[in-house]
Amino acid sequence: MILTTTNSIDGFTIAEYKGIVSGTAVNVQKMKMTFNLQKYYAGISESVSEVKEQAFEQLKANAEKLNANAVVGIQVDIELTTSNYVAVSATGTAVSVIKR
Repeated sequence: MILTTTNSIDGFTIAEYKGIVSGTAVNVQKMKMTFNLQKYYAGISESVSEVKEQAFEQLKANAEKLNANAVVGIQVDIELTTSNYVAVSATGTAVSVIKR
């Protein structure tokens, strides 16, 4: 599965547009309050990475359901709330591509 933020893929031709797909994941920040800002930001960064990976896995699974072999034009939205929630949404267009 090819995933890209661009609208085309070098060396490939889009044969068919399958539809818009998305993947969303939400997680509660699992860390203790600390007065060490370096540890706090490291914890947020790790949580964002985990949630982003979950969102991309869901995006790929939804594209595979449409028999797509690539997703183009991906946009990623990351939200951090004051309640320590991390929400990531990834949206793109599922396509079928063929090598030129």
